[in-house]
Amino acid sequence: MKLVIRRAERSDAALILAMIAELAEYEKALHEVIATQQDIEQTLFADDSKSEGLICEIDGVPAGYAVFFTSYSTWLGKNGIYLEDLYVSPCFRGQKAGKQLLRHIAKLAVERGCGRLEWSVLDWNQPAIDFYKSIGAAPQDEWVRYRMEGAVLTDFAAS
Repeated sequence: MKLVIRRAERSDAALILAMIAELAEYEKALHEVIATQQDIEQTLFADDSKSEGLICEIDGVPAGYAVFFTSYSTWLGKNGIYLEDLYVSPCFRGQKAGKQLLRHIAKLAVERGCGRLEWSVLDWNQPAIDFYKSIGAAPQDEWVRYRMEGAVLTDFAAS
């Protein structure tokens, strides 16, 4: 088995969108995905994009992807990396693809002098929680994530 992690390219936009849909379906939220291939091409792969993507291939077949961006910690006074998505297709799970994707991003964080690598996980996703704990990640139970989007965001910004 040959596992390769490479930087995602504009030509991967359709693949990434398909895996986003797989992830959303697993998370019971497929109806919330409104992104198009053009959106992915124009935002993730724009010259001034603040986000990056990786593709994991096993024996030349796309197995998973990750999307992440630079964050900042005022308490540390350092940049960090926020992992937006980490996904491995079900048929490739158990082959270390997820662990290698996460390790690749961790190495980038260390190389870039980042103070932390963070992500969120659904509280019912026990396989992911168990995996994250097994590699030494610690839950931040005292923090509650909030979100504004759509009309709420637009209305609040206009008020």
